Amino acid sequence: MTSLSGALCHGTLDTIVERGGLTEVTGADGGPLLELTSVPFGEVGEARVFHGDRIAKAVYVGLAVPQIGLDSHMVFAFAPAGVPVPHFTLDSVFGQGTYAFHLDLIPRADLGTHLAYLDWAHTPLDTTFEEVTGRPGLTKTAIGPRQFAMMSPWMLVHRADEEAFRSIDEPVKAYLEHWFALVEGGVPAEVAADVADTDLAARDERNRANIFSPDVDKVWAQVEQLIGIEQMEAVRGLLLDNSIPGENA
Repeated sequence: MTSLSGALCHGTLDTIVERGGLTEVTGADGGPLLELTSVPFGEVGEARVFHGDRIAKAVYVGLAVPQIGLDSHMVFAFAPAGVPVPHFTLDSVFGQGTYAFHLDLIPRADLGTHLAYLDWAHTPLDTTFEEVTGRPGLTKTAIGPRQFAMMSPWMLVHRADEEAFRSIDEPVKAYLEHWFALVEGGVPAEVAADVADTDLAARDERNRANIFSPDVDKVWAQVEQLIGIEQMEAVRGLLLDNSIPGENA
């Protein structure tokens, strides 16, 4: 039986793969690219990678360890390095007896100096963001300003009781639908002109290095404790850029 946290993330991943026309990069046995194992618990999860054109790369990471009450699922979908379309991300987790989620479109340019870009990429999310933040059953997850600075002000990052978590599907669909409108609609001329001063690829490289830095996000220490540093670094490496494993082999 699929868990609540698993169903939310897998349904989102399926939409990204199908609508984006993505192709999966499989392991040698035709299964997920990485099978993740833990010394005390055996097989605990997997990392899957997909690639395409307008969506350069999507990465799914799932970790399920019933022995410690953990069921964690994450998907990142990355636009091409030279395109200002934000990256989409969803985390969907059950752990320590409660649900949690993280939903965002990650900016590709400085929002404080690029108003046309901000209004194109993010302000259409205002209504959903404000409605969700006012819902009962949700409490803000305690992440610091330093980590928050890597993301967008429209990031939804909450713990949730079961009833509230069950209702998160529609906001996730709203964020995803807006993201697909950006992916599929092309970049308006005024937006392209607004971000012409930004080296999009260079900024993306630095931003992703920070987002996925163990120094910034302490969850990597927990992942390392579960699956070891070698597997942790293999997973983290999948997220740092849009390279596709094996494409230059």
